[in-house]
Amino acid sequence: MGASLRKYLVAGLLVWLPLAITLWVLTQALGVVNGVFGSLLSALALVVPASLRDGLLELGHVPGLGLLILAGGLLATGVLVANIFGQWLLTQWDRLMSHIPIVKSIYSSVKQVSDTLFSSSGNAFREAVLVQYPRAGSWTIAFVTGTPSGEVACHLDGEHTSVYVPTTPNPTSGFFLIVPTADIRPLQMTVDEALKYIISMGTVAPQVQPDSPCAPLDPARNPQGSADPQGRSNQPG
Repeated sequence: MGASLRKYLVAGLLVWLPLAITLWVLTQALGVVNGVFGSLLSALALVVPASLRDGLLELGHVPGLGLLILAGGLLATGVLVANIFGQWLLTQWDRLMSHIPIVKSIYSSVKQVSDTLFSSSGNAFREAVLVQYPRAGSWTIAFVTGTPSGEVACHLDGEHTSVYVPTTPNPTSGFFLIVPTADIRPLQMTVDEALKYIISMGTVAPQVQPDSPCAPLDPARNPQGSADPQGRSNQPG
């Protein structure tokens, strides 16, 4: 009886746990957006006439309104900066932010990182590889972020690659490494598959691609009985 109860409890947990975690993450994100939206409404209420103040504050209690306004604002901004006039405004805004003490160092750093990560022509976080970490002979999954440059590159002998090694189960934290390119083993799995593999602590393994050298031989496509990767013959008898 006890073994059956545990089996049913685990089965129920496996059904509801992914849904519960998904809802929790979405709730936390929505709470952050609503908090920022509420702060903006409170600041705006200080400068509008008193007759409009109560109605403005009531907007903060409308569920999901902050998220809709955020999505609309991002869409409108993208449309604006896609033309010449919007590019000019963006240039003036960057110039203004670059002249504000303290703010300019934070703003410029975040802008450089975001431009690198989200650029359609960049290669950052678009390839998963295997690297030896934290010691030789111990392998982990990493993401290619680019190649060393500047002063760092002149101190390195040979070709090197910059990689990001995420931690498990939280891939948002990790380690930045510069490793010899010859020591990197490329993977055919996508970035999404690699992230699932990392977050699940290796329990959700991606499927091997048919064109991968690690894919098992298909007997139907090997009728002559050639040897398999272990050197054994597929010949009948």
